[in-house]
Amino acid sequence: MFTGIDEVEWASMKHAYGPADDVPALLHGLASADPAERESALDGMYGAVHHQGNVYACTLACIPFLFELAVDPGIGDRGGVVELLTSIGGIDLDEDEEDGLDELDEDEIEGVANYAMAAAAVSAGSAVFLELVADEDPGVRLAAPLALATLHTRPGTVLALLRERLPVEADDEVRLALVEAAGRIALRHRALAGRATDWLSRLAAEAYPPGLRLAALAQLARCAPGALPGDVVPVVSGLLRELRSGPARPEPPAAQPPGGEEAAADRTTAPTLVGQLRELSAEGPAGRTTPWAADLLRTLHVGLDDRVADRTALLADQLRSPDPRQRIDAVRMSSGLMRAWRGNHEDLVRLVGVQLADPEHRLAEAASYALEDLFHLAAPAGDALAARVAADPGAWVKEWASGPPGLGSSVKALAGLGDARVLPALAAALERPEVPHDVGFAIRCLGDAAAPLAGVLCRRLGEVGLDESLYDRAKPLLAGVTALRAGEAAPEVLRVLRGAPEYRGEWLRTAALRALGSFGPAAHCAVPELRHLMGRPGTAVATEAAEALWAVTGDAETVLPVLAEGLRAEQMRDCRAAVSALGALGPRAGAVVPRLRALLAHEELWLRVEAASALWEITGRAADLVPVLLSAWEKNCHVRVRVAECLARMGPDGAGSDAIRVLRAELLSVRRHKAMDGGSGSHDTYEDEKLLALCRRALPEDTGKGTTS
Repeated sequence: MFTGIDEVEWASMKHAYGPADDVPALLHGLASADPAERESALDGMYGAVHHQGNVYACTLACIPFLFELAVDPGIGDRGGVVELLTSIGGIDLDEDEEDGLDELDEDEIEGVANYAMAAAAVSAGSAVFLELVADEDPGVRLAAPLALATLHTRPGTVLALLRERLPVEADDEVRLALVEAAGRIALRHRALAGRATDWLSRLAAEAYPPGLRLAALAQLARCAPGALPGDVVPVVSGLLRELRSGPARPEPPAAQPPGGEEAAADRTTAPTLVGQLRELSAEGPAGRTTPWAADLLRTLHVGLDDRVADRTALLADQLRSPDPRQRIDAVRMSSGLMRAWRGNHEDLVRLVGVQLADPEHRLAEAASYALEDLFHLAAPAGDALAARVAADPGAWVKEWASGPPGLGSSVKALAGLGDARVLPALAAALERPEVPHDVGFAIRCLGDAAAPLAGVLCRRLGEVGLDESLYDRAKPLLAGVTALRAGEAAPEVLRVLRGAPEYRGEWLRTAALRALGSFGPAAHCAVPELRHLMGRPGTAVATEAAEALWAVTGDAETVLPVLAEGLRAEQMRDCRAAVSALGALGPRAGAVVPRLRALLAHEELWLRVEAASALWEITGRAADLVPVLLSAWEKNCHVRVRVAECLARMGPDGAGSDAIRVLRAELLSVRRHKAMDGGSGSHDTYEDEKLLALCRRALPEDTGKGTTS
């Protein structure tokens, strides 16, 4: 085995962690008789030689030796080797990457070339996978179908083989892999999509076992959602009930290393990444009949895409399942649905709220996290959240190994609702030696309902030492008094402002000046300090101090020259802050209108939007501003809330017909405006709901009905 491996100049190559001279040992490890050594070697291949999907020169050099391993029946865990080959050879370059080769640097061009060579090399040897679909090892049979669907150059032959193999395959999970491979062929080879879809449709409709039918429906959702049955929700729900009522599969005996149980007890091998992932995928209560059902349901949901009502109905059924693991999966998928898609989520939220009282800790925690970022959308679960918060004071604050403490997820969810029942938890958090970093935002969500906390906020702010840790200690307290506009805290805020250390001093001054500005006339004691800080026009602190002074005194004559000078700031964020502050002056800032109009053509999109907004506040004339705002709206979804704020202030008469058309289109969209595949920000749902509210406010009263939320 491995003829020629010593002739490869491994030391001249590199992988993710340096010279590749350790690769031969990894390859030999994959051929070891020791399962732990094989697992460690596979972990090393993914961790270094194929790190995060990268293909290096040493990765290419491994391909012939990996094929040797894959076809040798004397090697254990060959399914993992087949999966590794599939990953190495299965990276597709999209058209943008191929068209943009001229813009890549030398290292990037080498990477693209390596991907192409890997795909060619693995595809050239992919005929061996045709034999492996009937291998005696079920792990090999499990990996081979997807390898063929991804890599073989004759997909029609592969599709025919999948159909032939299904009736004779005895292993349930391998049968599911055969179905998944058909879906992948349909996606990758549109000429075969019809044949694959017809087969999948028959599998979904005929008298096959429920797991196989569910797999076929999931693949139809991926590659041909139009071919799904009209009653897909009750069909899938019925299949899930059949799966739940089926006989439990016996737990397989634990594999023993050479030497039996005694040797196993002595073994202290460190866990590998591959091993941990395998344990996680198999995790679940004994007797769980369908550990793969969650994957099928996730695939089905991805395929259903914008069919929010169907997805909601499926999740509601899952959330009523007697299987707590299925409910955990449903809670997590519900969170993803609500974060990415608009709609009526009340029933789903209520069912997620029910899970908060479940004795299964992981399920209750998952539900808590799902509700955390929904803000007012979590209202149907409000009572359940309040009950969980009241029942578990130990979870009010979370401690972390590094970084400051934070509020527990149920506390944040209840605060996000503006529910005063969270006050005891926040009051207790404010008495801790280190105040949670996010307590100020929670207070802002509560608004006036948090007024009883003003006293403790002022006291704790007065106790903060003026040292290098001042920013971390004072920031949540400053955010709290700012949210409450607690003018009685002005002397303590002023003390912090004057005592700001060099470390993070700029950020601390910004937070303190915003607090003073929020107090309005109640911060009159700070006027001398604010005038002093305005002494260096054009700096960020001068702009922030001028903005605060305007809020405290209303003295436009004094602050206007300082804010006007801020338009020349070198940092873009400082210039934007000056523009925004000038807009707050309204008509009193008329002298700077020509300079603001010049900014409407600036290359920085956010600055153009701020200039347009400020000009509206100053002049009240919208005609030449709306096109700037709408152009920014189309170019960058992240600016839409700011644009909608301005359009709402203009009203439908000021904004005009073009803006009304854009706002109506936004309200009719089912997708949240910042939704991305693969993730979302913690405040994205909040921002999207705010956008929808602003759009409705900006439209005539007889429009905005029948929207998605």
